[in-house]
Order: sequence, then structure tokens, then C-alpha cells
Amino acid sequence: MGLIEDAKRGIVTEEMKIVARQEGVSEDSVRRGVAGGHIAIPISPYRRVKICGIGEGLRTKVNASIGTSTDIVDVDMEVEKARQAERAGADTLMELSTGGDFVEIRRRVIENTSLSVGSVPLYQAFIEAARRDGAVVNMREDDLFRITAEQAKIGTNFMAIHTGINFETIKRLKNQGRHGGLVSRGGAFMTAWMLHNEKENPLYAEFDYLLEILKEHEVTLSFGNGMRAGAVHDATDRAQIQELLINAELAEKAHAFGVQSIIEGPGHIPIDEIQANVILQKRVTNRKPFYMLGPLVTDIAPGYDDRVAAIGAALSSSYGADFICYVTPAEHLALPTPEEVYEGVISCRIAAHVGDMIKLGKREADLEMGHARRDLDWDRQFAVALNPECAQRIRAERMPADSDACTMCGDYCALKIVSRHFSF
Repeated sequence: MGLIEDAKRGIVTEEMKIVARQEGVSEDSVRRGVAGGHIAIPISPYRRVKICGIGEGLRTKVNASIGTSTDIVDVDMEVEKARQAERAGADTLMELSTGGDFVEIRRRVIENTSLSVGSVPLYQAFIEAARRDGAVVNMREDDLFRITAEQAKIGTNFMAIHTGINFETIKRLKNQGRHGGLVSRGGAFMTAWMLHNEKENPLYAEFDYLLEILKEHEVTLSFGNGMRAGAVHDATDRAQIQELLINAELAEKAHAFGVQSIIEGPGHIPIDEIQANVILQKRVTNRKPFYMLGPLVTDIAPGYDDRVAAIGAALSSSYGADFICYVTPAEHLALPTPEEVYEGVISCRIAAHVGDMIKLGKREADLEMGHARRDLDWDRQFAVALNPECAQRIRAERMPADSDACTMCGDYCALKIVSRHFSF
């Protein structure tokens, strides 16, 4: 019996109780959210994970993606990235390696984190085909399902699976074209395979079989966004919307079957289209948890894309997105370092908090910080800070002569000047 069936029968599981305590909401509201498909709680029968609720009425969650590439295969570095992501406060982790020994890398990462770990099984299936038979288009259909089950058994508890790419989606892509091309690796693999073999996407054609595997291993299905925009001028185009519609229908089927679902969203969106994307995604999916990739709101800031994505993430969260995939400063340039992973998580956590100030009305921490600053209470300021370590380090490096103030104002601290005359 899975979480959805328990929730529908009125059973509040231990996982639901944990989420309710974490979020400060009632246990029954979490149960009803799971029963209705509006909340997902990724779990695994193969390892204990830090419980994390994703969805309606809950704090916006942050995912950090790590993984090797064909150019850089350093398992120890990926393990360190996982540790840095968790240290920075990520809620979940996706292991997306495309180079090296896939099983060993994922096993090592899973052993070194308490977070829920996600993957994209088709990466392994297509890359193994390229290694074995010389090209990704030689991928064997059965391998997609075999690898999905194998990854689940080592403790991968949510998976991005590209079910919404079919011949109708590809027709939309061909008819409209793209300014930025097709940037999803999974989308590119599957599209190339379908066109070369003149066959339908097996994940779409054999969706019932996929659901059986996911339910057996209690995997949460994150519906992949293979047609996401890789340039702001491609946002909200026909291919993206076609894939969304297909995934929305499949998500209803998954929920009825007892498989928890999350819907992934597009990657590059100008600010004036973010609200429309969130509303559309929520409306057509019957308020399934919305996993926003970024989004990046401009394409001209390589080296600073963590900041670009934070702008988009804050707006997305405020409009109702539930789950944000972080972006690092190295996006579009290189495989990120552990330090860049840490910075990417911090940027995304700030954005998620800003969004939750609107979406959930959660402003208590900001009020406490305002009071602590007014009172020149530095210990309280550090305690409330999202990253106390960073704040303490900067102040310690530039301590003022007057320990009550800071070196920005020195002797002319506005708060101290006014406090001599009256108190707030």
C-alpha cells in the first residue's frame, strides 16, 4: 500500500506527520494534499531519507543537481558536491551523471547524503547504447525499464522521466522551430531515437508498464520537461505546451494508479510570462506539484546565472510553484565545482524564501531580523540569517571600532543616533 492509497483511506502516515510538523500545518491537510495529488512526499523502501513534502500549502523546496560529464569524471568531487548541497540547505538532490560508472557514482552519492535523490534513467540507457553500439539511436527499449528498476533499488526515490515527448510533440517542434534549439539532453536523446527508428517514445507507449515499476519500488514520478525552452524567445511555445498537456493527462493516470507525481516546468522564461506559465501548469494538471527549472529570465549573463535564476525562482514561487531546481554560476559554461554548488543552493533558497513571503505570507523571520537590526542585536541577526556562517565571517573580517555598529556607518550609525532621543 502506497502513500496515496493510505491517504485516500484516511490514514495519516508517519511521513505525513513529519511533513505537518516541518511545515506548521495540520496532519489532515497534508493527508488531503497527498490524497488529491497536490502534495508529493518522495520516499524509498531501500533507504531512510530526510522526509520532504512538495506541493500545495508547503514551503517552496530547492533541488540541487550534480553529476559527472564525459570531460570530468571525479566521483569524490561529486560526493563533495552532495555534501555541500546538503550543507547549504538543499531539500533534495538529483544525480545526473553522464560519464563514468553510473551505478558506482550514484551508489557513492546516495551513501553520503540523507536527502531524497533523483535521477533521469534514460541518460544511462542512451549513453550505454552509445558505448555499446556506437550511437544513442541504438538504445534498446527494454533497457529504459530495466535501468529504471535498477536505479530505484539502490535508493533513487524520485525520477525525471520523459513521457510527454511523442510524435505530436515533435510535430509542434518542427512546425514552429526554435531560436535556441532543443536544450534538454533527455529531450534530444528521445527525439533523435524516435526520428531515426520511426517509433513512438516507449515511455509514452508503455506508460502502464512504467507505472507498475514505479509503484513496486515506491518511486515518485517527476514528469520530465524535454521540450523546455533554452532561450527566453522560445518560452511558452507550442512544443512546450503540447508536452505539458500530455504529461498532465498521464499524471492523472499515475495518481489513479497510486504513483505520486510532480510536473516539471520550462527553463528560460521572461518575467512577463512566469505567472502565465504557473497558472497554466497548475490549471491543466489539477494542481499537481510544480517543479520549476530555474527559470532563467535573461540569456545574457553567463557566470551570474544563479542570480538570473533567483529572480525567476522568486517570482515563480510567489505565483505558486512548489519546487525549484537551482542554477549555479557555472550554468552554460562548465561543470560546477562544489563551491559553485553551494552558492547555487544559497541563491535558490533566498529566492524560495522571497516567494514564500508572498505565496504563504511567511514573513516572521524578516520581522525578527528587522527588530534585531533595530536593536543592534548581532547575535539575533546571525541566528535569523539564512547563511549565518557567511554573515559572521564578513563582519569578523571588518570589525568596527564601535562593536555595536558596523563599518558601513561607523560613528554615524542611524540607529544609534535616533535611539538617543526615543525608542521604537
